[in-house]
Amino acid sequence: MKLRNRISLICFGLVLFGVQNITAQNNSGLKLWYDKPAAIWNEALPLGNGRLGAMVFGDPAVERLQLNEETIWAGSPNSNAHNKSIKALPIVRQLIFDGKFDEAQELATQDIMSQTNDGMPYQTFGSVYISFPGHQKYTNYYRDLDIANATAKVKYTVNGVEFTREILTAFSDQVIAVKLSANKPGQITCNVFMNSPIDKTVASTEGNQIILSGLGTNFEGVKGKIKFQGRLTAKNKGGEIDASNGVLSINKADEVTLYISIATNFKNYKDISGDEIAKSKDYLAKAETKDFETIKKAHVDYYQNFFNRVSFDLGTNEVAKKPTNERIRDFSKQFDPQLASLYFQFGRYLLISSSQPGGQPANLQGIWNDMVTPPWDSKYTTNINAEMNYWPAQVTNLQEMHEPFVQMAKELSVTGAETARMMYNASGWVLHHNTDIWRVTAPVDSAASGMWPTGGAWVCQDLWERYLYTGDKKYLEEIFPIMKGAADFFLDFMVIDPNTKYLVVVPSSSPENTHAGGTGKATIASGTTMDNQLVFDLFTHVIEASKLVSPDGNYTKKLSEALAKMPPMKVGKHSQLQEWQDDWDNPKDNHRHVSHLYGLYPSNQISAVKTPELFEAAKQSLIYRTDESTGWSMGWKVNLWARLLDGNHAYKLIQDQLHLVTADQRKGGGTYPNMLDAHQPFQIDGNFGCTAGIAEMLMQSQEDAIHLLPALPTVWKDGSIKGLVARGGFVIDLTWKNNKVSELKIYSKIGGYCRLKVENILSAGKGVSIKKAKGKNTNPLFYDVEVKKPILSEKANLKKVVLPKYNEYDVQMKAGETYTFKGN
Repeated sequence: MKLRNRISLICFGLVLFGVQNITAQNNSGLKLWYDKPAAIWNEALPLGNGRLGAMVFGDPAVERLQLNEETIWAGSPNSNAHNKSIKALPIVRQLIFDGKFDEAQELATQDIMSQTNDGMPYQTFGSVYISFPGHQKYTNYYRDLDIANATAKVKYTVNGVEFTREILTAFSDQVIAVKLSANKPGQITCNVFMNSPIDKTVASTEGNQIILSGLGTNFEGVKGKIKFQGRLTAKNKGGEIDASNGVLSINKADEVTLYISIATNFKNYKDISGDEIAKSKDYLAKAETKDFETIKKAHVDYYQNFFNRVSFDLGTNEVAKKPTNERIRDFSKQFDPQLASLYFQFGRYLLISSSQPGGQPANLQGIWNDMVTPPWDSKYTTNINAEMNYWPAQVTNLQEMHEPFVQMAKELSVTGAETARMMYNASGWVLHHNTDIWRVTAPVDSAASGMWPTGGAWVCQDLWERYLYTGDKKYLEEIFPIMKGAADFFLDFMVIDPNTKYLVVVPSSSPENTHAGGTGKATIASGTTMDNQLVFDLFTHVIEASKLVSPDGNYTKKLSEALAKMPPMKVGKHSQLQEWQDDWDNPKDNHRHVSHLYGLYPSNQISAVKTPELFEAAKQSLIYRTDESTGWSMGWKVNLWARLLDGNHAYKLIQDQLHLVTADQRKGGGTYPNMLDAHQPFQIDGNFGCTAGIAEMLMQSQEDAIHLLPALPTVWKDGSIKGLVARGGFVIDLTWKNNKVSELKIYSKIGGYCRLKVENILSAGKGVSIKKAKGKNTNPLFYDVEVKKPILSEKANLKKVVLPKYNEYDVQMKAGETYTFKGN
């Protein structure tokens, strides 16, 4: 609580820039709204304060609030590392080198995968039900989620009386608050109770409070030791309240506020000595002294300190007046620009709501889960999904929401060190494709997906990116040991492949995708393209970071020598970027993972200007993969097409993603009626991927300049976005007309050279010195890389990259100053 309140004060000064038109945006309708109650979970509306989550169903007769607390997981502190892998590792490697991939994968599954558990599932607390007798027949129904202030509302009429429910998950007061009211006195009569699908739960009553206490489940041999408790009480105006047998009864009240607290005994990944009873009592005792409006004001003020940093306006039209589910259903066949901007902002809303400083990172479902054993256990899948959750954090001005991910990286570097030593006799630390709240780091599931030891490198790429956005040397000092530890592991783990003579990661895979080697059924391989790209980034970033915070010439020389031995990227016979060292790619392969395109996004190794052959090969690979896929895969592809500078194709992916997935559609990705991402089933990463992708369409800064409108679709002819953040700490307010920059305002957080790249001509405002760019950008936060020249197949037929004519400008900026420009 203290940390969150302190951050509110820090953020307040940052909110002032880039919010001039926020009121207009809010009034235009930052609401998801519906004319029917939610019949299923994927129609319910998500609320969250980082720690607590609620899904609001809005049924007039029986309201259901399905609830989560971020630390309710199965199991207890444990490690799934083992030493059986030491003997198997060289045998698996040799089988791979001999082309015996199926045998290698079978042995890896048997002797390298976890011998105990595959990680623990995230679990639901349960639900609060509010039963209203006589409310089965109703008219004038309306419900919404207002992402301008992070509240939900339900309204309807019964027998001429209008009933209203307001629900929020209070950031400041750490409770779920529900206000029940009517436009006539004495109308609120209902029964309230809690239950849970977790077996070990007990309902009880204590004074005017109803209580649900429980214990997380045992799972795969690990004893469940998370104790949790939820408490609910009410404050009424008029009428009577009675609590007994786990039910709170309200009779003929004018107005009622419900207060719900949930707490667990979790303190950190290795300590569960907390007192869930004392915490749940304390949260409730502090909150119930306040009325709903007081709690709501503090909640909205806190939330808007983050949300209001960015506004986005693409205009609106008549279709914006329809219910949200209908707009999603019709998005591909009608022009609905306001839905695109709402979808972008919904992603930011979800990140604020599921990832708060001092708490856990957003997991595979953020914080929203109604199951005891959800799909993929709702863990942290680190071969794409966990990282994708945080792609919008820096660019959409939500840096503080990144804190839980950074903290998880610190914890993984500790548990991963034990795994590296025990399983591979290696120094440093390792992370495979999954972890959980207990920070397990051994490979899990079968080798087909789990034999991928490169998760630590991807986590570190994410940590490094934050430095490029902030220039914060103190932060870099803090994360450098994590990055160096990851590099240490690969220095020990990588070996020379006798077939290619390159230094590679082996055994590994191109995540979850089978290749043509052997029988064509194995994923396990040597020196996959994604691994090479990830380790290239890790080593080059550690070299650069070392120069800045911990100079060590001998160590950086080691990294440079290792980089020199690694393979270059290759272009295959189908003019594609090869996914593997061998030219195995099948043009008909439309696998959801596009792992070898990591070098295009989120990395910056592939560029239209610096590596045109790789740029065209990456484009061809993406064309072969096709567009429609799982939800998160389409989210990634929005970013990839934006980096390929094709805004119309990126927009087509947004149309594909905003395809309404209903209960009777069993396959294919898209978006549920509540705007959550459909893998299927629900995964939150697609929401975050699309929000990041829209930002990439409007601004990019991964090379040596801030590229404005790099991938603007023609349908977004006019618009504005305010508050995006570029690398170098530059906050961008951008307006465009007729697909060209018309007005530009830049606030420099830390000063330095700002290089701008646009298609039209820029002129500077009064007192601003602007000049044509020459030479290399001297701002070190525009981090430039040089990759090896690719190896091209003789059969490859690459098109020449054709780019618009760009103008580039340099402006020396001072910290804390704002600079204005006009486009001509």
